[in-house]
Amino acid sequence: MAERRQWCRVRIVGNDDAVLADATLIGSGIADLGLVDVVARLVLVARRLGAVVRVEEPSDELRQLLALAALPVEVQGELEGGEEPRGLEKDEEEAHLGDPA
Repeated sequence: MAERRQWCRVRIVGNDDAVLADATLIGSGIADLGLVDVVARLVLVARRLGAVVRVEEPSDELRQLLALAALPVEVQGELEGGEEPRGLEKDEEEAHLGDPA
């Protein structure tokens, strides 16, 4: 059986900085997409309450997965949802009529 470890601490924080919920997410093995799904569901609950989700002390794996998923959560004080994930750059191109597909 894999050793249990702390993946992160999650807080739902209201507009007045009041902590509405506080939990430590612990599991065996490394963080995976199942954990990202849990965080995404917490984001939905928080939005309904007019609040935000703060992820503190995330494991390296979870930090990378949250950046990849671009969830609107604060990760140790940095807003991840509105920023480009580190190491990835958005490349935009203009399409013109007559350009090859």
